Amino acid sequence: MRYEPADSQLFVRNRSRLNKLLKSNSIAILHSNDVMPTNADGTMALKQNTDIYYLSGIDQEESILLIYPDAREEKDREILFVRETNEHIAIWEGAKLTKEKASHLSGIQNVQWTNQFENTLHRLIQQAEHVYLNTNEHLRAASSVETRDARFIKKCQNEYPLHNYERLAPLMHRLRIIKDAEEIKKLQEACNITEAGFRRILSFVKPGVGEWEIEAEYAHEFLRSKSMGFSYLPIIASGKNACVLHYLDNNQLCQDGDLLLMDVGAEYANWNADMTRTIPVNGKFTPRQREVYDAVLRVMRRANGILRPGILPSEYQKRVMEFVEEELINLGLITADEAAKQPADKPLVRKYFMHGTSHHLGLDVHDVCPPNEPVAEGMVFTIEPGIYIPDENLGIRLENDVVIGKDDNFDLMANIPLEADDIEALMAKS
Repeated sequence: MRYEPADSQLFVRNRSRLNKLLKSNSIAILHSNDVMPTNADGTMALKQNTDIYYLSGIDQEESILLIYPDAREEKDREILFVRETNEHIAIWEGAKLTKEKASHLSGIQNVQWTNQFENTLHRLIQQAEHVYLNTNEHLRAASSVETRDARFIKKCQNEYPLHNYERLAPLMHRLRIIKDAEEIKKLQEACNITEAGFRRILSFVKPGVGEWEIEAEYAHEFLRSKSMGFSYLPIIASGKNACVLHYLDNNQLCQDGDLLLMDVGAEYANWNADMTRTIPVNGKFTPRQREVYDAVLRVMRRANGILRPGILPSEYQKRVMEFVEEELINLGLITADEAAKQPADKPLVRKYFMHGTSHHLGLDVHDVCPPNEPVAEGMVFTIEPGIYIPDENLGIRLENDVVIGKDDNFDLMANIPLEADDIEALMAKS
């Protein structure tokens, strides 16, 4: 790994918290993600299953975590299985984790090779009443590929059909929405790397530069900072492309007079940053661009003011849409009379602001959470309002990542330039 691993005590704490949520005499089993194939003999880089990483800190394929808090023998209460290395693997892929290294990373004392899993499970599952198995239950999950977890569910239920099977995902969602101080440190590092990338491009962007070249500048800065790269496919959208919410082509030249919307973030140690900034290609906002930019910035700040403990996400989104509606009236995009007469099921604001304002952030960019869970201290959210006006080739979105605090939110991106004047000044220096 190129990153500085998290303190193993984070994963010890995470497992301890999970143990308290399991039913009496339960086993929980989690698997690594598969290494996905491409074509011929190619493979993608491993993207670890974030649940097993959250509980173990292990970022390696073919790893399995077994947790059995009520096991009769202490050594059986948490067992980590990792892939055994050999001379052939070491030559072709590099040596895998030793048992000692896996124990150091995870804080788990009993580490075995993966080929010992079946016998160990067979021995222990006879003692247990409940078996917790993991699935991807994110509200927006849409996977056409059968995962390692899914294959194991079929196998386990076939071999041990009379056990009581339980869903692990709701418990993981409950645990992961509140961030540990060690997680906040890693998120801050991801945001700091993202800041370095943004400052780098402020001195690079000018008319005639390709969107792909800007993407390359971010990639250079992220990788040189020991990031694993982008948290997600970057959006580098100039001119009318900024009105395409998930624009990924990044293949156009930036034109004089256009705005450039960049939705990017660095990943560090598996935690993710998620930032959006919109800047003038030539370094100077036009009056109209500035007018819309300042409107979005006001909404962002008002949203931060109400994203506080106790508010429901649905109520929060409703109120943010009201903020945007006020700005749309001031911008002359809709009238107060039209707003008063709009149908409840087709709000006019949706023509110019068609996405959500915030989502949980952590090991996943759109992090897991129980449905419509009230905001609480220790959660981490994005705040990303936008106004999109295709008729004017103008799309503006701004996004920061914040930790919900008891008295105030802590902005993980407070040092990343946001004010229009600051952006213009920094671009002018180059």
